[in-house]
Parts: sequence; C-alpha cells; structure tokens
Amino acid sequence: MQKKIVFVLIMMSSCVLGITGLQLYWNYKNYQTVVANFKKDANNALDVAVDKEMLLRKEQLLLTIKKWMNDTSIIRITCDTLNKEHETAFTMEDVVPYYADEKADKITMGISSYKEKVGKITVQAKTRFIDHFAEIVRSDLKQSTVHYYTQGLGHRIEKAFSASKIDKTNFTRIYKEELAKRQILTSFKLNLDSTKHTNVFFTHKTNTAFRRPYVNASVWAGLENPSQYYLREMKWLIISSFLLIAITLFCFYYTIKTLFNQYKLLAIKNQFISNMTHEINTPLSSIQVTAEALQKFNFDEETSQKYLDIILYQTKKLNDLSSEILANAKLETATFTIDETIDLNELIIDIISNEELVKRTRVKYQPVSETFIIKGNKIHLSRSIVNLIENAAKYNVSESPTIEVRLQISSKGINLSIIDNGPGIADEFKDKIFDQFYRIPTGNIHNVKGYGLGLSYVKKVIIQHHGNINVFDNQSNGSIFLINLPNDRK
Repeated sequence: MQKKIVFVLIMMSSCVLGITGLQLYWNYKNYQTVVANFKKDANNALDVAVDKEMLLRKEQLLLTIKKWMNDTSIIRITCDTLNKEHETAFTMEDVVPYYADEKADKITMGISSYKEKVGKITVQAKTRFIDHFAEIVRSDLKQSTVHYYTQGLGHRIEKAFSASKIDKTNFTRIYKEELAKRQILTSFKLNLDSTKHTNVFFTHKTNTAFRRPYVNASVWAGLENPSQYYLREMKWLIISSFLLIAITLFCFYYTIKTLFNQYKLLAIKNQFISNMTHEINTPLSSIQVTAEALQKFNFDEETSQKYLDIILYQTKKLNDLSSEILANAKLETATFTIDETIDLNELIIDIISNEELVKRTRVKYQPVSETFIIKGNKIHLSRSIVNLIENAAKYNVSESPTIEVRLQISSKGINLSIIDNGPGIADEFKDKIFDQFYRIPTGNIHNVKGYGLGLSYVKKVIIQHHGNINVFDNQSNGSIFLINLPNDRK
C-alpha cells in the first residue's frame, strides 16, 4: 500500500511540475516573442514614417515649384511649332537673369504624349507643360538630386531642397498611425537623450535629410520599456496563466492532503477495530467462561448469583459500548433538539452525585449561587461532561489524583472547566484528540482502554450547542478542558 502511494505521489508530482514548467516556459517564450516583435515593429514603423514624411515634404516642394512656374514674374513659358517635325515645343526661361551680366537662362523641350500643335501658349498647354515638368522634378527628387534646368529656377529648388527639414508634427502623427497598425498602443517621444532616460526603449536612428547620406538629420523615438509594455498588454493572460498554475498546485496539495488523510484514517480505523475487538472480546470471554461454569458445575444459590451478576455486568458494558458507538454515528448524519432549559449548576451536581461515577472518580465542585441557564439537550450534554470527567480520571496516574469542575461567566458566555492534575497532553496532540478514532500514541503500552470516540462525541455535542471546546495546560501539570457555551439563547 505504501509503495503504491509513493508511486502515485511521484507520478502526480511529475505531472504538476511538468504543467507548471510548461506554463512558465510558454510565458517566457511569449515574453521573448512580444519583446522582439515590439522592437522590430517600432523600428520598422519609424522607417516607414520617415519615408512617408519625406514623401510628403517632396510633394509640398513640387507644389511650390508649380507655383513658381505659374508666376509670370519668375518664369516665362512659351511654345511654338517652328521645328523640323512641326511638333509643339515648349520653352521655359527665367524672367530675370540669375547673373546680372548674363542673358536669362532658358530650356526648350517637347512632350511626346502631347500631340496638339500649338503655336502660341495657352492656359491648357501651360498647365500640361507644368505638370509634365513636375513629374520630371519628382523623379529627380526620388534620386535626391536637383537639376538646374534654368539657373534661376534651379537655385530656387536647390535652396528649398536644402532647407527642407522634418516636420515633427506630421511625423509624430504618421509614426503614431504606423505603430497602431502594428498593435503598439503606447506613447513616445522624439530624440530623447538616452543618457538621461535609462528605463526607455530607443529605436534606431533614421536620417530624414533629402541629401542623405551626405547630410545627417537623424530622428529616433523613445518608447515604453518592452518589458513594461508586455506586462501591461498581457497582464490578463499572465494572471490567467499563474491562476491556472495556482489552481493546479492547490488541487495537487488538496489531493495529497486527502490521500494522506485517507491513509491516516485507514490506520486509525484499523486501530479502532483492534481496540473494539479487544473491548468486545474481554466481556464476551468473561460471559462465555461464566456461562460455561454455570453449565458444568452445580453451584449453590449465592455463588450462582455472583456468576449471574458478572454476566449482567459484562452485558451492560457491551450495551454501553454499542450505545456510545451508535450515538456517535447518529451525530454524523443528524442533529438533536436543544430546546430544553438546563441549569448547568444543577446538572453538574446531579452528575457528580451519581453513585457509580463517585466510586470511580474523585470530583471537586463548588456549587455557585448564580443561575447558569442555557437551552440544550440534557442527555447529550450530561454524557459529554461525564465523558470528560471519566477521561480525566482514567488517564490520571498521579499519587493523589484530583478533578475539579468550575462554572464561570465570561464576556463570551458561560465557561465550564474540567481541570485535572494528570500527565497533561503534549502540544502536538491537542488539535488531534478531538478527531474521530484518534488516540494519543503510547507505543506498545496499552494499559488504558479506549477506542477514540469519546472526545470526538463531546466536540460534536458542544458544536451543536453553538459552543466550542479547547484544551490547555494546567500549571504545573495536568490539563484543562474549557467548554464555552452561549448564555443568551432563548
């Protein structure tokens, strides 16, 4: 049996450790994945946001160039068909020469997709040429270059191109949108000093200058620490995971506890059966021997009566034993009425006045003048008090054993104390003596009869009277069984 329990414990421990280990490992790997993705997505979002913001600035620059080309005080645009193919050719020239001592710079070009032949510039033709030229400049800007198609316009574009810087308002908006696309919902700040902010995650630096890598205008972001972000975003998953581990460990603990309790109960029941067998066999053997003697021998009337008295006494012991076992068993599944009015002072006087009890015990009690009235069941309460007094006498091995009963009023109700000067009860057994079938171990010495039901029965009776019972040490030796009962029950 013990080997099977050890095997079950090993298997259950392995399962619990395996489940706990897998949960912790899964949480750790999930943490690593979330943190790695957080860093990767934050950097990727920064790169995308920089590209979008630069594209936005280039589009704004193109709008500015179109505005300059539409301004007749800056650029003059004409067209004619005086060429070999007689196709429309557009001419663009600076209105004012960039260099005072030189002629105004100009450039002529055709548009292959423009099939109309226009000898004089019109609004539609000018708009078509400006859009075509803007596409050429857009292609140049993608290559981060500026071509001087005319000196005046080229210098204007160059100046605007070089002066263009990141618009932090637009960039912050775009970066926030890119982070949201990647399920990163956290605040950030741009270009934080990394030496002054240690508990912050910094993205890599990305150049926002149009002339990169020759000109450096880096931007970076400082975000929430990935570990804090993980704990915040995954807190319910983490809590659920650890709650599952806690439930698993609790179930394991409860199962082990139940298993040990069952094993302990089995041992206690075996001991109970052994004690009961001894308790029953002793009177049965006495009855059998006495009855056989009466059958075999022709005794005189006086001797025969003595033998019959022995049979009746042993029969009464068996009846008392079976009655106590049945009474204890009934308390497991049913309650009894507690509607009798009981004066505890009179009840104790009646108990210690019992002739049979006086023969076996020496009980001291000082009757009190006050009334200690409670609602209860007189039969069960009497049996409980008698049980405690008999136990105090049965286990008392001192030369002059004394048992004292006291009644007192306390703030919590009525205190009934049974005090003895016996060997006392070790602290390790004080919580166990009220368990069913439990007897304090004495090794191989069995000089006191019993079967572990008495104190269990007493506790059940007191609890059903809405009271409680505890045991304390009696200085300098002995024990005090203290019963507390409510005195305000109607």
